[in-house]
Amino acid sequence: MSIIVDSISKLYGEQKALDEVSFTVKPGQVIGFLGPNGAGKSTMMKIISCFIPQSSGTVTVNGYDVSSQSLEVRRMVGYLPEHNPLYTDMYVKEFLEFVGRIQMSKADAIQSTKRMIEITGLGVEQHKKIGALSKGFRQRVGLAQAMIHNPEVLILDEPTTGLDPNQLVEIRSLIRNIGKEKTVILSTHIMQEVEAICDRVLIINKGKIVADDSTSVLRKQLDVGNVILVEFDKEVNEVQLSRIKGVFGLKKEKDGRWRIESASDTDIRQELFKFAVDHQLTVMALQKEEGNLESVFRQLTVDK
Repeated sequence: MSIIVDSISKLYGEQKALDEVSFTVKPGQVIGFLGPNGAGKSTMMKIISCFIPQSSGTVTVNGYDVSSQSLEVRRMVGYLPEHNPLYTDMYVKEFLEFVGRIQMSKADAIQSTKRMIEITGLGVEQHKKIGALSKGFRQRVGLAQAMIHNPEVLILDEPTTGLDPNQLVEIRSLIRNIGKEKTVILSTHIMQEVEAICDRVLIINKGKIVADDSTSVLRKQLDVGNVILVEFDKEVNEVQLSRIKGVFGLKKEKDGRWRIESASDTDIRQELFKFAVDHQLTVMALQKEEGNLESVFRQLTVDK
């Protein structure tokens, strides 16, 4: 049963943030919820979490309606918003017990706090003030407070924003483990994150769902083209490179390589070698990539 979203629309004045959005999430799934800034992701997550009401349509969580049975829904949902709201003057353990006491007895709150500290790896930091923690550990505290009441559904709005590479790995691993027991909706702009931990992808654009499937199926269904990564021994004129037959997109990466896109039925590698010879260049490296989730995302959300 888990989550059923049926024809949800949300209006802010004359602006329509969500437009007849419908989808279902089964128990135990980890869903990647993707979309450009302003597409309606956070609005949808806030509606499911009972933070704001919809303008029309219905949402149920395990059979309970978010409008008429919001208290029951809130008992089942853990929500970590994009801007992690924490009391920075409180100690980690103190804060988690405080949040727990809002929803359960003192004894249960103490027991649940111990469990969350263990699950999220906050043992070493539990006696520090939240304001003294790194961004990574603050995110762990946010996850712990979202799960303190052992919800069946966990909604995470960009939980890894601003984390360093080591913190990213740790938080992703934590979310992956949580997803073995709970239904998780994860909003993020990091495509590798979705491919690494999500069972299914929902892509929203301008308030409408434009894709709903696994990453592998989406790549097959959409012509995401070919991507060639090439490195030359000298600087290359971008205009000249763009004129190679079959090229419809290119970008210079930070490491100096060129990322070149072409149609899926076009192999431009031979043309690249010819280009190098004509301009007295040496090809230092050349790699062909399969279409990835980033390519799918751009194809579905970039205005033509």
